[in-house]
Amino acid sequence: MLQAVLFLSMVLVVVGPIHWYLWKRLVKDTTTTRRGRRIGTAAIVALAVALLAAFIVPRVIGAKASWIIPLVGYMWLAVLFYLLVVLLVLEIPRLVANRIWARGPMRAVAPDAVGTAQAEPVRVAATSAEAALAEPGLPEAAARPADGPPANGPLPPAAGPVDPSRRLLIARGAAIFAGLTAVGITGYGVRTALGDPVLKRVQIPLAKLPRGLDGYKIALVSDIHLGPLTGVEHSRRIVRSINGMNADLIAVVGDLVDGSVAELADEAAPLRELSSRDGAYFVTGNHEYFSGAEEWLVEVDRLGMRPLQNERLEIRGLTLAGVNDLSGGDLGEGGPDFGKALDGRDPAKPVVLLAHQPIQAFEAAKHGVDLQLSGHTHGGQMVPFNLIAGLQQPVISGLGEVDGTQVYVTNGAGFWGPPVRVGAPPDITLIELRSQA
Repeated sequence: MLQAVLFLSMVLVVVGPIHWYLWKRLVKDTTTTRRGRRIGTAAIVALAVALLAAFIVPRVIGAKASWIIPLVGYMWLAVLFYLLVVLLVLEIPRLVANRIWARGPMRAVAPDAVGTAQAEPVRVAATSAEAALAEPGLPEAAARPADGPPANGPLPPAAGPVDPSRRLLIARGAAIFAGLTAVGITGYGVRTALGDPVLKRVQIPLAKLPRGLDGYKIALVSDIHLGPLTGVEHSRRIVRSINGMNADLIAVVGDLVDGSVAELADEAAPLRELSSRDGAYFVTGNHEYFSGAEEWLVEVDRLGMRPLQNERLEIRGLTLAGVNDLSGGDLGEGGPDFGKALDGRDPAKPVVLLAHQPIQAFEAAKHGVDLQLSGHTHGGQMVPFNLIAGLQQPVISGLGEVDGTQVYVTNGAGFWGPPVRVGAPPDITLIELRSQA
């Protein structure tokens, strides 16, 4: 019920007004014929319907059976987003250009639009002034109209509304520029999202880490988002990248899938090949709870990754813990329990916590966690979404700190929604723990 209400709110508050604005700027302001306006209106309406269908149809008939609908809808979402951004940025130049041209001379118009009788008195006045100046001895001031320029000078330009042809030129120029920019950025983002993940390497010091574990390597991956738009090659590419890191431990911190086990078992199968000295571990993300968390926890275990559901274990002198995602609690399927995962541990050992969302670090800090490894944010996925994500999450990408607990956030290896990444390429991070002893 809550999801339905939120979805309806998104439709009413976001989708409708945005499409109306795009229709006004791209169709109404740029067309001069009824046919052109009807075609443009039909295109905007069809794209809006495709966007809504991308969220609804896969839940009704399944992700695989409807993959073309999400592809069209999500691609339009990306183009729409950058169209909106560019057009909003162009609003100020558009206003300035219209005002400047409104002050300039009007283009000559037909006599039936401006009567010749209105122009005649102006010419008579000018002719009288010229004649007066020709008379000897007459002061120049007497021959000049009051509060005006010299009678023999140019007449002041007429102020008025912007010439319709100029207004149309501005509107069409802005629409063309916004369209080309949005399509170009989206094309770049598709290439980035579907390419190999960037392999990052970061060293993180832990005060309690024994010297014997100095240089301990954890391969961190999140937000793989196996789904109808990824395919099995997506997971194979990720497995190759992780295994090439020669990590001591692999951490998969949620949002592995966007669909049921029945739909995506084949896409997930290559994960069985993940290899490290101390094994692979998994915690749930919010999308697991949208895709059947219980079934996926069984499947993940079958693939050789150990789920950590509010629990911990000791590995070579450090404590590795994992907590469920916040969405589990919201949906009544078991949320994070930091007390169960962390109370009673050996305080002399450093704690590395796997938690999908960076915001969970506020609670982790209360339990003395040394390092939290997270994903969820996608690094913003499409700039400037990173600014919006920053309103909710304390760390968006890379290493940060929350109340004394270090937090490292990966951009994730996949994508959600549009297969587009701009300013936040997919990544997998090799974390080297360093001892300060």
